[in-house]
Amino acid sequence: MINILISTGGSGGHVIPATIFYEHLKKDFNIFLSSDNRGVEFLNKDKFNIEIINVPKISKNIFLLPFQIFSIFFLTLKSIFLLKKKKIEIIISTGGYMSLPLCIASKILNLKLFLFEPNMVLGRSNSLFISSCKKIFCYSENIKNFPKKFKKNISVIPTLLRKEFYSSKIINDIDDEIRLLVIGGSQGAQIFDTIIKDSALELSKKYRLKIFHQTSNENFDNLKNFYSKNNIENELFNFNDNILKFMSKSNICITRAGASTLAELVFLNLAHITIPLPSAKDNHQFENALFYQNKGCNWIINQNETNKKNLTEKLFNIIENKSEYSDKKKNMKNFNYQNTWNNINQKIITIINEN
Repeated sequence: MINILISTGGSGGHVIPATIFYEHLKKDFNIFLSSDNRGVEFLNKDKFNIEIINVPKISKNIFLLPFQIFSIFFLTLKSIFLLKKKKIEIIISTGGYMSLPLCIASKILNLKLFLFEPNMVLGRSNSLFISSCKKIFCYSENIKNFPKKFKKNISVIPTLLRKEFYSSKIINDIDDEIRLLVIGGSQGAQIFDTIIKDSALELSKKYRLKIFHQTSNENFDNLKNFYSKNNIENELFNFNDNILKFMSKSNICITRAGASTLAELVFLNLAHITIPLPSAKDNHQFENALFYQNKGCNWIINQNETNKKNLTEKLFNIIENKSEYSDKKKNMKNFNYQNTWNNINQKIITIINEN
């Protein structure tokens, strides 16, 4: 069997797709997974065959540049040794600076390299290897900053979802209770712990409300006390908890615009307001949200325009405008009609075998 190494790390946005590729390929290939120390926090060490390539976060401090160059050089040598030891023939990179040493090593050893770009903007690390990769898996052909001369390298696939999502039966229409889900992503979202709780308080004065709120351990007690004090039924959780469990209970969501989270919400037809992270590189979260908004699947509010008043008004408008709410759910369903585990599985394996 062919040996494949999937490179990932950093945030959940990189790690989750890597684990999905792992599940799609494990029956047909020998699969290894590499990650930095940050990414390991999102991985089940007993389930995956993990190799550690701990790439330090790249700093903009020019005085640290020599140390960073040396670090990348050293880790590239370590990657070459790992690839030879494991007899790796194919590398799949899920992007990010964490994959730089392994991608460089793949070029030195003349191995087959496949890239994955889930965002609607080409990532900077992926852009370095777009000319030498066999294919880059994307959700659309219209990726911003993508060089036209390498468009032929794009292989469009349906959005990647964890296998358990396909067997979920979810009914999440708005009925006599508002079940609000708040998702801040693996990086956390301080604004979600402040403005949203005030909007939730206003909702609770008019509707039966239950809130499912993803938050950090540092903010857990403060949020818990606030909701309890105001008699708002709540469940708090962190990024590593089973998000599907909370999505399946909800009928409206406020979220960041990470590619994996949006793919999951749209697949489940869960109506959602996106507040993209404004500091995301190349504004890729806004482009992710805009991709789905153009297909009639969500609402977008810019963070710098978000306050208690307009967020509360948007929530009330969605709840009371049932026709627009229904249209969004219908559009999401239409978007995913071909997204099945088997369809994606066959397409990924075919692309790899043909290249």
